[in-house]
Amino acid sequence: MSVATEICAPLAVLGHDVQVPLASGEKVGYAALDYAASSPALQRVWDDVSAYAPYYGSVHRGAGYLSQLSTDLFEQSRRTVAEFLDLREGDQVVFTRATTDSLNLLASAVPAGTRVFAFETEHHASLLPWAHAGLDVHYLRAPRSHAEAVAALDAALAEAPEGPKLLCVTGASNVTGELWPVAELTGTAHRHGARVVLDAAQLAPHHRVSVRELDVDWIAFSGHKIYAPFGAGVLAGRADWLDAADPYLAGGGATRTVARETDGSVAVQWHSGPARHEAGSPNVIGAYAIASACRALSEAGFDALEARERQLIARLTAGLAEIPQVKVLNLFGAEAARVGVLSFVVQGWNSSHFSAALSAEYGIGVRDGLFCAHPLLRTLLGDEEVSPSECGAPEPSLPGERSLNAIRVSFGAGTPDEHVDRFLTAVRELVTDGAAWNYRNEGGRCVATVEVDRGRRQG
Repeated sequence: MSVATEICAPLAVLGHDVQVPLASGEKVGYAALDYAASSPALQRVWDDVSAYAPYYGSVHRGAGYLSQLSTDLFEQSRRTVAEFLDLREGDQVVFTRATTDSLNLLASAVPAGTRVFAFETEHHASLLPWAHAGLDVHYLRAPRSHAEAVAALDAALAEAPEGPKLLCVTGASNVTGELWPVAELTGTAHRHGARVVLDAAQLAPHHRVSVRELDVDWIAFSGHKIYAPFGAGVLAGRADWLDAADPYLAGGGATRTVARETDGSVAVQWHSGPARHEAGSPNVIGAYAIASACRALSEAGFDALEARERQLIARLTAGLAEIPQVKVLNLFGAEAARVGVLSFVVQGWNSSHFSAALSAEYGIGVRDGLFCAHPLLRTLLGDEEVSPSECGAPEPSLPGERSLNAIRVSFGAGTPDEHVDRFLTAVRELVTDGAAWNYRNEGGRCVATVEVDRGRRQG
């Protein structure tokens, strides 16, 4: 007999009791359903940071007690993250500002002549740094199944010229929430001698991630998406390319010695290891917050967290499926496994208008737009009819392109059932009855008109 997986209660997060004003003047508890952009801080993380804050001091080389305490805390945070990611012996953890910073750091360290492979479905943070660093990039078309993704990579690598190669791939889409076949893609890449960096910005907050099991060479993620919004991120993995590269930033902390030569020049010996790419005073609070979040998620248990999230996903997808005017966006099909991220369009609605109504009339925070994944959204939206509204749609990125956008709802370990239920009720009412207020474009934002004009339900 199989034993059912225990489902945990929502984890305590800051902002769970925040009241926000509606267009009507009433106040309602805020339903934060924009976790994919930035998740709220776990209460545990906030408590840990608050307890440490009075002891904050300079990191490394300080002789005073607070400096030594802060240095120990910073380096222990590095070890905690390494354990959370199940790194291999010899792998290292570099603290950065966010996933974008991590991938730009790696792009700066990739050997000259490396060819980079990325699917056009990537977030801009993992799509753009490579060409920006002057590397040769081969973009792969959006696949419609896991098997197609693996086959496309296999074919592209087989035709690639000799030399170093790197695949950058997401673990979970920031648009559709769909899980990607990371282990299969990594196995294919390694058979062709290519290395792999995993963008885990959307994966790490929702699923246990083992670098050892996935066998990726590097992994990147952000604190602000893993319940630690204190301005830090992580790049972890193999040390060789990072140690061989020039430091990402030149300055104190990255240097072993600096000496003035007789000819007036300056000779520098750089550190190896994480310090090589962590010049300047490190963000010890950000690093400690990430470590605290890693401990909190591990202690809650990913099996229980994932089981609860699957329940919420099933509730959400079933509810939206009952509304014919709603089309959920997928690459791999409606039954594909996903994290708590889902994007959709509503027939007859501009997505900015719909999202504004969710906020102004129901106190629900979602996101609308192209989610820093423009090629993917254009593929998913295709020839969809997106009706203009009085608020209009975002301006096209290129002349002649239509303005298309979508709505994204996302949630995580701190989301109560009521927020998903309220969202589904709001979608049904807006589709059936329309918005209760008129809306206008104000500085590029769609806002309710509350001074004089009243919407249909207000007469």
